[in-house]
Amino acid sequence: MCLVYSRAPGVLLLLAHLLLRTSCSLEPTAEWEREPAYWNDQARRMLQAALTLPLRAHRAKNILLFLGDGMGVSTVSAARILRGQMEGQSGEETLLAMDTFPYVALSKTYSVDKQVADSASTATAYHCGVKANAKTVGLSAKAVAYECNTTFGNEVFSVLHRAKAQDVSNATAEGVILGGGRMYMTPKGTPDPEYPSSSSRKGDRKDKKNLIDVWLSARKGRNAQYVWNKEQLNAVNVKTTDCLMGLFEPKDMRFEVFRNRTRDPSIVDMTEKAIQILSKNPKGFFLFVEGGRIDHGHHDGVAKLALTETIMFDQAIQRASELTSESDTLSVVTADHSHVFTFGGNTPRGNPIFGLAPKKAEDSLPYTSILYANGPGYIHVNGTRGNVSAVEHFSEEYMQQAAVPLESETHGGEDVAIYAKGPMAHLFHGVKEQNYVAHAMAYAACLEPYTNCPLRLQGSGGCKITLSGPLVSITGVFWLVMR
Repeated sequence: MCLVYSRAPGVLLLLAHLLLRTSCSLEPTAEWEREPAYWNDQARRMLQAALTLPLRAHRAKNILLFLGDGMGVSTVSAARILRGQMEGQSGEETLLAMDTFPYVALSKTYSVDKQVADSASTATAYHCGVKANAKTVGLSAKAVAYECNTTFGNEVFSVLHRAKAQDVSNATAEGVILGGGRMYMTPKGTPDPEYPSSSSRKGDRKDKKNLIDVWLSARKGRNAQYVWNKEQLNAVNVKTTDCLMGLFEPKDMRFEVFRNRTRDPSIVDMTEKAIQILSKNPKGFFLFVEGGRIDHGHHDGVAKLALTETIMFDQAIQRASELTSESDTLSVVTADHSHVFTFGGNTPRGNPIFGLAPKKAEDSLPYTSILYANGPGYIHVNGTRGNVSAVEHFSEEYMQQAAVPLESETHGGEDVAIYAKGPMAHLFHGVKEQNYVAHAMAYAACLEPYTNCPLRLQGSGGCKITLSGPLVSITGVFWLVMR
């Protein structure tokens, strides 16, 4: 199967053309790849596309922010190969949807107090525009984790918050929250609708509040709806629904490889429904989509879980591209941090991504090309690591070997990538601090503090470029949020 991006301008059309020439029929070391003319021709075409790439220097009506939790560069590379191999190809030449984005930057992910950051402080950076301390969300670095009295007065406000606050039109405000976590929304002991006899999946709230009912009550008269399974989500009429909450598991959504395809929607399904609802707002929307279980797969030291989550996350990016226009929608894809995940071992072209390196290690034992620097995969018996060829290292739950024993694999401290397309996407270039992401998005949409926008919406005339004062914001804790 080939993926062709028919709505893509310039460089994206070229990449689609190259897909047809490569990943649709490529075998390891294809004959034409031995010819210099093939690579020279490919590079010339890409150069020509880059020279004619349109600069969309006007205001963004919509913003899509895709956050792959723990999706470091090595994760993207391995997922790209896996997707190609799942389609029967060599894999290395495959293009993910995010690979086709014309502008790319690197994001430095450290927090104010940590060289290797957590997901809380990084969320504050890319949503709110300021770096923070570890284990704090929506607070400046003046706040200290576990010291509650340092919270007040140190709140910061997200791009989501400001987008909603700046919507002064008479249009009905749409809103979407989709994901897992039912048990955290209902009073302690409340039976789960999907698992009514399970004691471990009952409601967990000690304050006895049912936040689902609270949410619905606050939106009376606004065509609000709550759903908890795929059938109900599919039945939602986007034309008559303005506010939608969908909670599809008591805790986390299931990993994609274990997802019940009858009961649970995919991240692609949820992204599609959200955009269909949010697109009704004539003033535009802000949508945040997180691939949260990429991170969980890595922490467990199980690469197949992390990489299959990444592929599904990328499919959601592709579906969003099909449902929106690059002329008025700024799409940004990034990660909060990386992981100590790597693949290597001098493997030949087309080597199965979960396969073995071609030569044995110094201990005369084989090893998989994918390894973790630390984590639960450190298993030695009598001072000797296990023989990986004696176990099923292609299974969904195979735990790759790790160099250092830890209960949970850790985050990585290296930079992560930022991919961007659409209005003002060229602002994402070079090496940036992570908090820059929020500023660039706010500037592209003319949100506080950048209300003197760079240009008006396409075709409506321009205004001068003005960079104004400091950014102040609070994080949104929703999986999908609107403007």
